[in-house]
Amino acid sequence: MLVLTRKVGERILVGDDIVITVLDSRGDGVRIGIDAPRGVKIQREEVVRAVTEANAEAAAAAAGPGDDAEARLRRALGDRGATGDA
Repeated sequence: MLVLTRKVGERILVGDDIVITVLDSRGDGVRIGIDAPRGVKIQREEVVRAVTEANAEAAAAAAGPGDDAEARLRRALGDRGATGDA
C-alpha cells in the first residue's frame, strides 16, 4: 500500500485518467474528490460489504434452514431426474 501525505487542494494521479483531489480535512475525516472516466466503478468499501452480506443472507433465507443444493435440485426436478429414473 502506498501511503501519501497531502494538503487540501493537492492531487494524486492514478494512471493517465484518474485524479484524486483532497477537498477538505476536518478532525479525523478527509473529503476527497475523484475524477475518473464514466466506466470506472468507484464505490465505498463498507457499502459493497453490506450489499454482499445482505445478498448472502437473502440467499440463505430463500434456501431455507438445513437446505442444500442437492435438496433444491431434487425438488426442482420433482425427485425424478436426480436418480436417473423417469
